[in-house]
Amino acid sequence: MSTTFHLARHGEHDQVDRTLCGRMPGVTLNARGKEQARAAGRRLTDLRPLRILTSPLERARQTADIIGEQTGCPIENAEALQEIDCGEWTGKAFDDLHRDPRWKDWNEARSVTRPPGGEMMIEVQARVVSYLERLRRLYQSGRLVLVSHSDVIKAAILFHLGMSLDLFSRIELAPGSVSTLIVGDWGAKLVSLNETST
Repeated sequence: MSTTFHLARHGEHDQVDRTLCGRMPGVTLNARGKEQARAAGRRLTDLRPLRILTSPLERARQTADIIGEQTGCPIENAEALQEIDCGEWTGKAFDDLHRDPRWKDWNEARSVTRPPGGEMMIEVQARVVSYLERLRRLYQSGRLVLVSHSDVIKAAILFHLGMSLDLFSRIELAPGSVSTLIVGDWGAKLVSLNETST
């Protein structure tokens, strides 16, 4: 028995590559992000997923709602899929962060560092992997869509590949992309990574 997880990153918003949004409220999809979500939904429709679980942040929930319109799947908020808590860095411009030596440490050693006042990547990994395991036991032989954020999805993928969190930058996840992970009693395998439809 195994469960198939389609790990969807939320669509694009106007702060992508400019601001570390973290859990900042009010960040919503732009027109391109909505089209990315529609494209992901069209591709996922043929796979007949059972349900959609999503981070409650607006950009993720919007993406999930659009995918839900395409697939007809019920949607449920899941705190375990919430974005990493970036603490004091939330809302900071990347240009400013690059001048902070702690930012360099964070990006070179994700497994042992913490954003100031925020969440360690290993804590993110523990919550998302535990959640996938609970879902696996509930939906054996099922197919689920999980809408989340880049670092959260990377944490899940790295765990199931047996790779260090320090290698997170070796994985590219574009906005609106879908990566597919199959998890069973026998272990796990990544069957697709960063698939985009636009």
